[in-house]
Amino acid sequence: MGGAPGDRVLVAVSFTGRARDVVLGFKYRNRRQLAGHLAGLLVNRLLDAGIRPGVEVDTVTWAPTSRRRRRQRGFDQAELVARQVALQLGLPSRRLLERERDDTAQTGRGRADRLVGPAFRVRPDVRGRSVLVIDDVVTTGATLRSAADALSAAGAPHVVTAAVAATPGGLSGRRERWGQVVAGPWPGTSPDRGTVPGASDRPTHRRTA
Repeated sequence: MGGAPGDRVLVAVSFTGRARDVVLGFKYRNRRQLAGHLAGLLVNRLLDAGIRPGVEVDTVTWAPTSRRRRRQRGFDQAELVARQVALQLGLPSRRLLERERDDTAQTGRGRADRLVGPAFRVRPDVRGRSVLVIDDVVTTGATLRSAADALSAAGAPHVVTAAVAATPGGLSGRRERWGQVVAGPWPGTSPDRGTVPGASDRPTHRRTA
């Protein structure tokens, strides 16, 4: 996979409808048990995109939220998803990134401010690792782009960026550069008909050796 680090974001679902409700419940209503399910959706997307554990990526990390947000929620939602993704892919998860200025999260900022992602410090053991870096929801992609740039500058030879969900149109102005593709509607739904009666919500990711 060529291109600059973070030059595309692999996304599992669009941040609309039922998917939006589930992600918001996970993020703001302490429904941590959803982390494994959201990770399964993202694992499906990664495998469909040809990301092979141990080949394209050998380590999973996340774009950390601010300490203030972590204190408010009691957890970092991106970390929970990333650790579940690592478990399902059979890869190690490592805390490789820290925010340089840890007082501002992307949530609630205006679009102009969101276009400038947070600055990250990289832990020294990143050199030589091919890293999958995960966020929960992307709008402009600036946070993941900053994370990928920092990892690459610190010696990661290959960086893949991925998120559970993307806001509609959030990356549309960058579509050519990012190559962002939403995999489809929330499982058990149709773009036109909504929830399909009796459809399963369980992730269907393929197990890897």
